[in-house]
Amino acid sequence: MEIVEERLRGLLLQGLDADAAAYQRFLKELSAHLRAFLRRRLAQRPDEVEDLVQETLLAVHNQRHTYRHDMPVTAWAHAIARYKLIDWWRSHAVKEALNDPLDDAEEWFAHSDSEAAQARRDLGQLLRTLPDKQRLPIEYVKLEGLSVVETARLTGLSESAVKVGVHRGLKALAAKIRGMADARP
Repeated sequence: MEIVEERLRGLLLQGLDADAAAYQRFLKELSAHLRAFLRRRLAQRPDEVEDLVQETLLAVHNQRHTYRHDMPVTAWAHAIARYKLIDWWRSHAVKEALNDPLDDAEEWFAHSDSEAAQARRDLGQLLRTLPDKQRLPIEYVKLEGLSVVETARLTGLSESAVKVGVHRGLKALAAKIRGMADARP
């Protein structure tokens, strides 16, 4: 492992010093290392590994300015890969939850069209009480199922602002709902 670390570190440092060939070798060798790293973590989803390797390499390239020369390259790259993997798990957990089979479907659906329409109106009223920077991320990410990246593009917010908007908006909605429940006789 130390040999791999030293080789990758040397290639990256040469690449950061404008040696394009060394940087290309760094990316190629790092991709093999990341492939093994991610394959172990996605054993049940081997078809997803290559996409995550590419996303991680892109993030490594975009974040290369954050590399500190005294830091192990593999630890730095693994941290980036873990963030990409967490993002992947989050996005797939939401999508998979939307596809879960419903054995007792009647429990989950309104018993009449008027109840469903009333629920939509109530949700719409609650969402309208939120500022756009919270309401739009919730509508796009949670209700329409768009990704954080897609939502950021549509709203002009940063990806971080979209995540914060969803979190704060849902927290605000929960507080409003609790307040309404506490106000009932």
